[in-house]
This record gives sequence, structure tokens and C-alpha cells, in this order.
Amino acid sequence: MATLRVALCQLDLTVGALEENVGRVAAAYARAEAAGADVALFPELAISGYPPEDLLLKPGFVADQQEALDRLARTVDGHCVAVVGWVEGHRHRGADPHDPEDGPWNAAAVIHRGEVVTSYRKQALPNYAVFDEPRYFDPGPAGQPLVEIAGVRAAVTVCEDVWLDAGPVARACALGAEVVLNINASPFHVGKQHVREAVLRRRVAECGVPVAYLNLVSGQDDLVFDGGSVVLAADGSLLARLPRFEEAEVVVDVPVVPAAGGGARDAVVVSGPAGDRAPAPLPVVEPSPEGPAEVWAALCLGVRDYARKNGFSEVTLGLSGGVDSALVAAIAADALGPDAVHVVLMPSRYSSDHSVTDALALAEHLGVDARTIPIEPAHQALLDMLAPSFGDLPSDLTEENLQSRIRGVLLMALSNKFGWLVLTTGNKSETAVGYSTLYGDTAGGLAVIKDVPKLLVYELCRWRNARDGVPVIPESILTKLPSAELREDQHDQQSLPPYEVLDPLIEAYVDGDATSEELLAAGHDPDLVARVVRLVDVAEYKRRQSPPGIRISNKAFGRDRRLPITNGYRPRPGGGT
Repeated sequence: MATLRVALCQLDLTVGALEENVGRVAAAYARAEAAGADVALFPELAISGYPPEDLLLKPGFVADQQEALDRLARTVDGHCVAVVGWVEGHRHRGADPHDPEDGPWNAAAVIHRGEVVTSYRKQALPNYAVFDEPRYFDPGPAGQPLVEIAGVRAAVTVCEDVWLDAGPVARACALGAEVVLNINASPFHVGKQHVREAVLRRRVAECGVPVAYLNLVSGQDDLVFDGGSVVLAADGSLLARLPRFEEAEVVVDVPVVPAAGGGARDAVVVSGPAGDRAPAPLPVVEPSPEGPAEVWAALCLGVRDYARKNGFSEVTLGLSGGVDSALVAAIAADALGPDAVHVVLMPSRYSSDHSVTDALALAEHLGVDARTIPIEPAHQALLDMLAPSFGDLPSDLTEENLQSRIRGVLLMALSNKFGWLVLTTGNKSETAVGYSTLYGDTAGGLAVIKDVPKLLVYELCRWRNARDGVPVIPESILTKLPSAELREDQHDQQSLPPYEVLDPLIEAYVDGDATSEELLAAGHDPDLVARVVRLVDVAEYKRRQSPPGIRISNKAFGRDRRLPITNGYRPRPGGGT
């Protein structure tokens, strides 16, 4: 039985950072060559970073990344072949954007001895959830030739190609592929690794050949790419799994059974067999984190990369003594280190003593910088300034929201003065129903827990306390009734149903796209359904103006869910929505 030595190069790459990406790929290639690899796999669109979005509409950007690939090719000068994601083809101003002769294509360059020997063009272009690849790319043709690497016929494929039953992988195996090499930029959501590995096992069962699956690891705006690259043998057994949420490289000797017919039929010969060499060390099958550990790792990677890649070394946030800001502070401290986190207590006339003491205790436990800026002088000054205009009108949400907006102004002032990134602290439950203040607690650069429902907020806090056996988040924060503290004796449940009721309803309506009729059939109270559906629908204008938030679910607010702000549609009573 032959073996193909495959290097999985799970790198953290940055959209648009062409030179940096080329440098990181070239360095990893050199390590793969030194390890005696026959082929090194790099992520989908490794040169441009993923997803480049409308950078792809700029002809200059596409040309620049193609020149960057040419420079990379000159460094690929050993026995090892490199498979690198890039944008192939051209986009000419005024030309048909989908001319089948020109592309562009989401492609995998197969590089050896200083040149691009061939390039595989992705056939299956996803157009769902966060993906809109048909906006930018043409699909590659079916029946593209195999590549022969070290005497083994390989099917090079890109991401979505491997997800389709009887799709590009099956067609390649019908041509005699002996191994599948699949490069990816597959974004995270809770439970995604189980889904991926189930899909890969289907491909192995369908074709009877091993699959090497290489995934990107990165935080890119609201998306997290979690790595977890794997190699499955022809019998479906797991040969290797790389860590998730961190860069990693491994070399795997993949057993290959020669296909019937042998030789290089229907294949582009790229490289010949390697000489004698010692077996590669047995790779480690890394455990895959699950539950709160998985979510925590995703949020930390998202915060770390968003800050680092946008030029921020330190962050700030308002610390209220409530559970949401406590969670964001703990995530930030883990992601960036306590020295990089500055929390600000901004008590008002309505802030309770225990909120202040809880916030200070949390800051001490985390080891982060804490400062206190009371907002009462600014609040009273604004009330006095507005009094002639408000006249005898009774106090309402207007006066409450002034406090939140003052806090937003203060945090942004600190951001301007010290160059700190402002982290907002609103959770998915609040974001869904608009329980926030526009230009107040929504003001900032990154909404860390925007996709984390309230009940999961509590679960993450308790998990973090248990992780190291040290309760960094005071128990009093986790047991008090949640409150915005914008008026006397205020609690969330005066404005919202209990989160044990609200969260499942939001998950069904937002994540699951359930209709009102389906929500009623599931046993939800009719008045509550009508109220929550309306709150979600009318809060779209707030969500559109809030900062990006890290995606952890199947359907996050943002690129997953695109609804009009001006929207006159309302569901019929008892009907669909």
C-alpha cells in the first residue's frame, strides 16, 4: 500500500493582507518540505483571505493577489507540492462579470518547482447563510483532471465541493482518484465540527478513498473560522484532527490503495514519488471542545483577531455589575490578557451599592484596570438643558436613555484619547427585541455577545468560574435579577418575559424562521407570540446600526439574516409570518 505524506497547514490569515499571507504560507511550506511532505495544503482563498467580499469587485485587488501568488510560487522549490487557495481569472471593467472564458473562479493552485502547474476551480458555490459566492465567482467545470502527486492520483477540491452527495468528489473518484485533498474556509457555529466530520464520513463511504480536510482558523469581522482540520482513512477511521481555534501544522502519512487501471490516466502529473524516508510521527487526534468550552474558545478567537487585525492592542467596556458586562470582561481578559482590558464603572443615581461592589470585585478577580466615572453631573446637566423643551411632560424612556447615551459618550471619549477598542455588552435576547439604547449601550466597535442568548450568558459565566476552580465572576452577579438600572427598582422582567420563556421563542422565530402559526402550535402563548414577533420585527433599524458581533449560531443577526428596515408586512393573526 502506498502512502501520501500530507502536511496540513492550518493558518490564521487576514483578508487583504496579501504580503503577510504569502509570507505565512511560504514559511509553513518550508516547514512542510523539511518534514518530507509530498503535498502541503493551505486554506481556501489563502492569498486574499476569506471572505474578501467586494474587494473581489476591484480588478486591481484581483490582479494584486494573482501577482502575490506568482511570488509565492517562486518559493515553492522543493519536492513538496503546495495546494493554495486563490482567485483565478480576471474581472475587466465593463466586461460580462461572468464570462465563462475569464472567470473569476474560487480556485486551488497546484504549485511545484516554482510554477503553478495547474489550478482546480471550485464547482459548488454556496449561496446560503453567510455565503454569497455566486455574486463573485463562476463555477468551475465538471470533469476537471486529477493531479498526480508523488505517484498518487489526487482530487483537489474546495470547501463546498465535499458537502454534496454525488457531487464533485464522487465524479473525481469515478475518474480514478485515490485520495481527496479538500481546502476550506468553513465558518464556525455551535456543533459545526460534528456536522463536518459526518459529511466527510459520507464522502469516504461514497468513494472508498481517504480525505484530507484542511480548514482556515481565523476571526474575520463577525465570522470565526475554527480550524479542526482532519484526515480520514479509506475505512472512515480518524487519522488526525488538528486543534480548533488555533494555528497548527501536522504531517500525516495517508495510506492509499491504488485505483484500478493505475498510471496517470486523466491526471496532470505534478511530482514524482519521494525517495526513501522514515515514517512520519503518528499524528495526534486532538479532542474537540464542546458546549460552553467551544463557545468560549470561539468568542476569544473572535475578540483577539478583531482587535489585532484592526490595529487595537487594548479594549475598554462599561462594567455595570450585571452579568452581561461581567461575561464580556472575562472573555476580553482571556482573549487579550488582563493588562489589555480597561473597565469603566459609570454609576448613576439609580445604581445600587451592590452593583458597584460586584463590578469592583470582578475587576479585582480578573486583574484588569478599573476606573469609576460617575455620570450624575452630566445626567443632571442634560436634564436641565432639556427642561425648557420638555416642559411638563412626564418622565419616560427619554430620561432613562439619556444615562445610557452618556455612558456611550464617555467610552468613546476614552477610545479616542487612548486608542482603545470599545466592546459592547448586549446579548442576543436583548438585541432581538430591541432592549437597548441606540447610540448608548450599542455604541462601540465590537458586540462580543451579540449572538449569545441570555440563558447561555449565565451558562458561560458558570463554566468560566468552574474552569479553573476560581470563581472570578462573583456569585452575587449570577443570582441577582437582571436590570438596566435606569430607574428606581427596575428589572428586565418588567419589560420582557422571563428569559426561560423568551429565549426559546427567539430561537424558534429568529434562528428557525418559524411562523407565528408554528409558534402557536408549539404551545406558546398567543399574546406573547404577537408581542415578541412585533418587537423583533420593529427592532431591525437598531440592529442595522449596531456594531458587528461574533457569530456562534446557525443564524446570527447580520449577514445571516437580511431583512428590510422599512417593512409593512405583519403576520395575519393565527397565520404565517
